[in-house]
Amino acid sequence: MRPAVAITGISGNLGRVVAKRLHRSERIIGIDSRPFAGRPKDLELHALDLRKKKCEDIFRKEPIKALVHMALTHGPRTTGDQHAKNVLGTTNVLEYCARHGVKKVVVLSSGGVYGPSPDNSNFLTEDAPLMAAARFPEIRDLIEADMFAQSFFYRHPDIETVILRPVQIVGPTIRNAASHYLRLKHPWTLMGFDPVLQLIHAEDVALAIQRVLEPGIRGVYNIVGPGEVPLSQILRELGRSPIPIPHFAARPLLRTLFRYGVIDFPPGDLDFLQYLCAIDGSRAVTDWGFKPKVGLRETIRSVLGE
Repeated sequence: MRPAVAITGISGNLGRVVAKRLHRSERIIGIDSRPFAGRPKDLELHALDLRKKKCEDIFRKEPIKALVHMALTHGPRTTGDQHAKNVLGTTNVLEYCARHGVKKVVVLSSGGVYGPSPDNSNFLTEDAPLMAAARFPEIRDLIEADMFAQSFFYRHPDIETVILRPVQIVGPTIRNAASHYLRLKHPWTLMGFDPVLQLIHAEDVALAIQRVLEPGIRGVYNIVGPGEVPLSQILRELGRSPIPIPHFAARPLLRTLFRYGVIDFPPGDLDFLQYLCAIDGSRAVTDWGFKPKVGLRETIRSVLGE
């Protein structure tokens, strides 16, 4: 039987993009507790929770040459179950790889783990501390999972482990905090602030994942899109009419609205509208020649479904 690439979180919107790219050249085994409507006929799907011991049977019985771990979820209202899925799920699946001879592991983290801050330098490298939880505790489980993947990298030097930290991912089918915000007709902005943002198209993230599955690539890599652009320019391109709010009033107002369930925009996310969190993607360019294929204007407009 041909060795397979296992993909966790394959039924998510980004997971589907990745699966449709990889299945053309690889045998794919998907692991996700959610259904995958319209999945390619040659794609094998296991409806399992990564925390369940039955999940290990897949690694025990199937010849798996690589894992793409994309089952790290993040929502505006963090629950204990979400934290357990992210941290325990990551711990379990990486240990399955170590026990059953998987030679390549790719973990999709996020550039958001660095966190926006008034003290950030212009472009953060992969060596910058992961400080997002200091001001935004909802992201602490993603940081824990990222740090466990880093420790796995050093504990298992025989396994080629790659940790990818992409900037904000957008695309016609992507449903995340950045996409929800950019799809608002009248998004909030903070008076006096116009932060530079970085976006990347989902297809370019899938391209990066495909590239690092090749032998010889290991390490931590920031993944950036076709350029940086001020928030105001993005909103103009999308035809939005932003509502400027004084920053001293925005946070208490948003905190109240969020507490009573009026909106699902956590107060911590205001930092992304105020402070810089730009990352440096030059290591991926130097080490394995990554270059996004989708242009800046097309990337921005992809949130409109174009």
